[in-house]
Amino acid sequence: MNAALLVIDVQNDFCPGGALAVPGGDEIVPEINNLMSDFKDVILTQDWHPAGHSSFASGHPGKAPFETVEMEYGTQVLWPDHCVQGSHGGAFHPGLDTTPAHLIIRKGMSLNIDSYSAFFENDRSTATGLDGYLQKRDVTELVMVGLATDFCVQFSALDAARLGYKVVVRRDLCRAIDLDGSRAQAEAAMREAGVALE
Repeated sequence: MNAALLVIDVQNDFCPGGALAVPGGDEIVPEINNLMSDFKDVILTQDWHPAGHSSFASGHPGKAPFETVEMEYGTQVLWPDHCVQGSHGGAFHPGLDTTPAHLIIRKGMSLNIDSYSAFFENDRSTATGLDGYLQKRDVTELVMVGLATDFCVQFSALDAARLGYKVVVRRDLCRAIDLDGSRAQAEAAMREAGVALE
């Protein structure tokens, strides 16, 4: 198997002190750095929203963060403003070693659609280009780490499995937002799709 490491959204806004902090999000950084040397291909993803993104609660009067709205592509969780392009919050955590990265996939860049998955925007059809890159590199297996288990890691893992990759999610190197039990739901969905949780 030709395996690649996919490091998902290890950014300041998802770490303690950030706008959408995932509990313990910074704890996983040193071991992710150590893991990179085991892989020929290392890919990083980066949430990279324009200011005023449609998923921000601040753009929906009367709505608070973590409430939902209906978009053309389905139900959308509203978030605090986070990972705005060019901001400190959007930058990778300063402890993350980005040097080994062969590719950085920036997602959530379209103003009117969110993007959790490293493969597709939330309309489930607009591709990021990652699948084509991996095919050119003859990658057949993906090991996923990062933030957050119940959103971007889950969506990336499910899409990768659907596209035919063997997928391993390292739970010890992921952290979850865990909205109303969303971590358990995400792990069940990943298992059902054939994703290995380690």
